[in-house]
Amino acid sequence: MDRIRPALFLDRDGVLNVDKGYVSRVEDFEWVEGARECIKAFNDRGWWVFVVTNQSGIARGYYTEDDMRVLHDHMSTELAKTGAHIDRFYHCPFHEEGEIARYRKDSFDRKPKPGMLMSAMADFPVAREQSFLIGDKQTDIEAAHAAGVGGFFFTGGNVHQFAEWALADFEDGAR
Repeated sequence: MDRIRPALFLDRDGVLNVDKGYVSRVEDFEWVEGARECIKAFNDRGWWVFVVTNQSGIARGYYTEDDMRVLHDHMSTELAKTGAHIDRFYHCPFHEEGEIARYRKDSFDRKPKPGMLMSAMADFPVAREQSFLIGDKQTDIEAAHAAGVGGFFFTGGNVHQFAEWALADFEDGAR
């Protein structure tokens, strides 16, 4: 059993990759500046690193869960080249107004609800009070707070520099 340790929760679109609207293909994927370095730095600290991403494009019929998995596999392969990794990707394919019937529903996993974060904390020994999320939407921050972890609003730039600032701020008591 792994030891209890802090977790960095990362939204995907707009934090790890440039948000071009429903990014689902490798050829459309572009890392946000500092994303790989951010993940590596937190891996090196011994933190868990999780991606928690709403993927309503699946419910809307824009792409499939398999398409998303191919993209996540690509991200993992790219990260491995720098000695970095995501401990687990969590996604919510559901949306109340989805076109695909099996994905058309409300879900506790869809941010701003905390389901994906709660699942990660159930699946891994996470030190909740020492953990935080970086997201680019208010719903990300709401999900973090609902899960009992810190939340930081990323508005662009170098996400590694932002994460280092967030960590220092968090350790000083910000949430």
